Amino acid sequence: MSLIWTEIGVDVTLADALAKNGLTEPTPVQREAIAVMLDGADVTARSQTGSGKTLAFLLPVLQRIDSASSSVQAVVLAPTQELAMQITRVAQTYGAAAGIRVVPLIGGAAVFRQIDNLKKNKPQLVVGTPGRIHELFVSRKLKLGEVKHLIIDEADQVFDLGSSREVDALLKGTPRDRQLAFFSATRPDAMADMERKWMRDPKLIDLAGKQRVAETIEHLYVVVDKRDKVDAARRLVRLVNPSSALLFLNDTDNIAQWESKLKYEGFTVEMLYGDANKQRRSVTLDKFRSGGCKLLIATDVAARGIDIPSLPLVLNLDPPIDADHYVHRAGRTGRMGKQGLVITMITHQERFIMDKFSKRLGIEMKERVMAHGKLVTPDEARLIGTWSKPAGLPGSREAGSKPSFNSRVKADTAFGSRPERPSADARTSSATERGTYGRASAERSADRPRFDRSEQSERTGAPTGASRGAQRYAERPSAPRQEEPGRPAERRDSSSDKIGGKPGSGKPSSGKPAPAMTKKQQKKAAKDKGAPKWLKAKRAEQQPES
Repeated sequence: MSLIWTEIGVDVTLADALAKNGLTEPTPVQREAIAVMLDGADVTARSQTGSGKTLAFLLPVLQRIDSASSSVQAVVLAPTQELAMQITRVAQTYGAAAGIRVVPLIGGAAVFRQIDNLKKNKPQLVVGTPGRIHELFVSRKLKLGEVKHLIIDEADQVFDLGSSREVDALLKGTPRDRQLAFFSATRPDAMADMERKWMRDPKLIDLAGKQRVAETIEHLYVVVDKRDKVDAARRLVRLVNPSSALLFLNDTDNIAQWESKLKYEGFTVEMLYGDANKQRRSVTLDKFRSGGCKLLIATDVAARGIDIPSLPLVLNLDPPIDADHYVHRAGRTGRMGKQGLVITMITHQERFIMDKFSKRLGIEMKERVMAHGKLVTPDEARLIGTWSKPAGLPGSREAGSKPSFNSRVKADTAFGSRPERPSADARTSSATERGTYGRASAERSADRPRFDRSEQSERTGAPTGASRGAQRYAERPSAPRQEEPGRPAERRDSSSDKIGGKPGSGKPSSGKPAPAMTKKQQKKAAKDKGAPKWLKAKRAEQQPES
């Protein structure tokens, strides 16, 4: 038994159960909340995700429940089925030591089985989602007249999901002197309104402060094109190589597409989304916790509050919609003081989101680049491109020598920066060298004897190419060109060797001038212009030329 637990008011039986599970020291939120809740005051506790809020409200509630009574004395509400089942498992673990019976009432399960479970087990503590507990309460299958404690875990999400009316109805059905407690990592306006409406002199426990995310979590982001996100996610998982990773999406419509693409890349992938039935979600979570799959793709609602021991990586395929959602996503890793890593993939237009989260949450968001099989800073990536090969290998340079300008250009352009332009002195010297080499080449060519084809022709008696062409032109017969008065001269076509040939036909004409057309022929030609061939032939048969 740990004396530290008993010092803050925890019963010896519960302290022994905590020590058996390796929990020897309470967290800060547990120290603050347990003492206040044991006094019976209303509580609003705001603490980092993964700081141990579940035991902070379960331990005092279990300790104040009368195990001899068969009525429901405490109700715990959670926004999702997974979180409700997680709280149920913890409550059953420590409630068994105190003789407390716990029954889960969550949506997606068969109602008649839950009703039978209530009648058979007669629980003192029920844990469930607001919709299902409200349904059983309205149908008078669940009696809340003797409830002494009502706790809402992840209260901000419960009210954001539109459960305020259901919570109001449940609070109206409980006694006025019951204890009300809200636990969450954030405190939105809807949650503050419910506090003012239903709580009596609440005690505010705010341990989040400016650092709303655990200090043991490292926050990185990678800039990629939207069309390259699948390939970037594959490379990131290969580089980090975690034992398991939780991948977050904003849109449920894309979750099946992501699953198929990552499976094609060779990963074991499962999906967790709000529209899936209870059995499918439960099997998926159990498989992920046991190591049956490496990647779990989820949405914010489905993954809210789930506890996955020692999760090393959270990968945001889409940036969260606001800072509060980033807090809950990041809280899936680095829980209870362990190390964690959060990587967010963004486009160039979404850089401002990382700056906003950094200022709002008081955390440092670092940019990383995937280069040469490493996850490095942009500056380190540029240096990697200019590193020389080891001495002795082909293409290597001596130690201490500067990289060539071409290698620096290639490295800089690979990361979107312009290469350095050579200085004016370098350009002047380069031009001088080119001029010197050009003059030397001209002098060498002047000293070299030239080969004259005319001299060869005189020695051999054979005509050169130019003389042969002139001889053929001189021997070509010239025909007199005859043109009719008032008629334009016929153009010479490249495909005909004689004037008067049909352009493009390649057939020379007879050399005789074409006879003049009569008025009747001119009228017929104008009429036939643009007509199809079959119509021209028909007209020629009907009106033969005279």
